[in-house]
Amino acid sequence: MEAAELLEAQESLIAGALAGVDDGRLLRGLYERLCASGIPLWRVMVGMEELHPLVEGRSATWLRGDAETVMKPFHRAEWNAREEEWQRSPYYRLHMDKETRLRRRRGDNYRQGEFPIVDELFAKGGADYIAYRLPYAAGTQSSDTDCLFASWAADGAEGFSDADLAVIDRFMPVVSLVLRSRSVVRSAENLMTTYLGKDAGKRVLCGQIERGRTERLNAAIWFSDLAGFSRIADTEPDKIVPLLNDYADCQVAAIHAQGGQVLKFIGDGILAIFPIDDPAAACKRALGAAEAALAGQAGLNKRRAGQGLPVTRFYLGLHVGEVLYGNIGSSDRLDFTVVGPAVNEASRIAALCRSVERDLVVSAAFAGAARKLEPRLLSLGRFALRGVARAQEMFTLDTAGPA
Repeated sequence: MEAAELLEAQESLIAGALAGVDDGRLLRGLYERLCASGIPLWRVMVGMEELHPLVEGRSATWLRGDAETVMKPFHRAEWNAREEEWQRSPYYRLHMDKETRLRRRRGDNYRQGEFPIVDELFAKGGADYIAYRLPYAAGTQSSDTDCLFASWAADGAEGFSDADLAVIDRFMPVVSLVLRSRSVVRSAENLMTTYLGKDAGKRVLCGQIERGRTERLNAAIWFSDLAGFSRIADTEPDKIVPLLNDYADCQVAAIHAQGGQVLKFIGDGILAIFPIDDPAAACKRALGAAEAALAGQAGLNKRRAGQGLPVTRFYLGLHVGEVLYGNIGSSDRLDFTVVGPAVNEASRIAALCRSVERDLVVSAAFAGAARKLEPRLLSLGRFALRGVARAQEMFTLDTAGPA
């Protein structure tokens, strides 16, 4: 590949990345271009770690003749189970030796049994294999293995020439930079969504980061907490984190399925909102999430009891009203959340569940908004809530049996 061709290919790669071309198409275009220049590329794999609670990393594998580049996430549970495979890989050797390149060529320095992946590729017709490890600068790594890992394989009789190898060496830093920039953006989106919620995370990434900047929003408000959590925490402290995760799973999945937004976990409690376009429809979605979560809780309790694990249930208060939604906190520690009297009232309603022996209690305002679409709401009578000036009528669903 001539110098002008090399520069043009690098510029094309960068321009595609800036234009938002997806990783699979971007890489396939590069590999096909290198093949057209005469380099005997047969298979290329690139992979890197990713900051995500469930995903350890991602890889992109291209095979000459395939229509698509195969994009694959490596989930943490899967990755942990493949520890032995990692330790027998060329990448582990590079990592341990602090090297950046390793090459095995048939008829040269290839030794069967050294690396299972090389044995597998050579058995399928490969002749040359080059593995790369390009570490990122100190201070930008999420772990000591946070690098770009890549392998380039050739088929045919000779494999890569010295000129081919020089071209690949020149491309590796550019590929690393392009994929790293994509990974940083993706990780930021993942972390914002995971820790702030989908809508709040999107708003922060779009620049809504000014302290005190809020907007008034009408919403159905979800406030829940677990029954007997303090007792479980005192008697079985080693089991409280799995317990919290299990009961959060059954609620969060139900909330998200109905278009709700989980804003924060408050100890053993959950605060979520269902933004209102149509009040009746938003309250209907909140009630749908509540029923799904309560059904999930029943299945969860059956499973946990069968495993000899502590079980509980959540108390849920639903309310509707105006909230302030945005950045609230100190100058160096902000929270993107909702505040206002309606939020406080929702927490008081959730606390009322204990005394009325119901898992679900909704306010008069919520019942009034939802009644056209939900005729099953039953009155529980009038109650005075702590910190709320006037007593008000409370409701529940007739299918939400006694606690």
